[in-house]
Amino acid sequence: MSKRLISFDLDGTLMQNPFGAWVFPEIARVISGQLGREHDVVSEMVAEHEQRMSQKRYVEAYDWDDILVSRCDAWCIEKRVDIESLVRKHSVMPKVYLLEDGILQVLEEIKKLGFSLAVVTNGFYKFQAPVMKALGLLDYFDEIITPERAGTGKPDPAILQKLQGEVIAHVGDRLDHDIQLANRSHVTSILIERNLPEELLKLQPQMRANNHGMRLFCLEKLRRECKNPLLLELPELLMPRMVIRSMGELLSVLDEQAMG
Repeated sequence: MSKRLISFDLDGTLMQNPFGAWVFPEIARVISGQLGREHDVVSEMVAEHEQRMSQKRYVEAYDWDDILVSRCDAWCIEKRVDIESLVRKHSVMPKVYLLEDGILQVLEEIKKLGFSLAVVTNGFYKFQAPVMKALGLLDYFDEIITPERAGTGKPDPAILQKLQGEVIAHVGDRLDHDIQLANRSHVTSILIERNLPEELLKLQPQMRANNHGMRLFCLEKLRRECKNPLLLELPELLMPRMVIRSMGELLSVLDEQAMG
């Protein structure tokens, strides 16, 4: 019998990685030191990342080493930063942390329901594994799919096809990556959003996606993700089928009827 899989995003869904608060600032300090002046290194790296994403170069978009080499070439300096080493250095609590208490217990309970668990992330394995290990996440997942291993990234449906088994649902925090991926793959798209307004919290997870207020909430969320405040419409492909406020809520919807 084929495995029944629930796949998860990592950053913003299960855990906080050290890039924003620790890794990028250290890269900026080293590079600014090499240049002999303060320079907005991170903004240039992120701009290069976004350009690659817009060109659907999903693997290259998350190859931070290659992005840094590209920027160093433009600045006419040598790349002297090993990003993987920085990630390992900073993969200690409280620099990295789980986004909710009890996440590991919830993952264990989901497995007891008969599901296999997988990670589908746009972060390279060498950047994600140290964080997952530090937080105790590694042992809970049967498969970890990353762009450099899959040859593509979210939201390309091909990345989900790398999983061995029937994907029942994908859980993530981004509309443009996770929800689009699930909808294009014809699996249940589950948005985890920990800052839902009170009127949406009153609704059952299965009912939230049909609420007009949820659609407006998602439109505003997509504007932030796309950095386009003038976006007027939420594409149906980016509308989640189910919305949860926590991993704990996920347990309540993982049954045959909800996943059907």
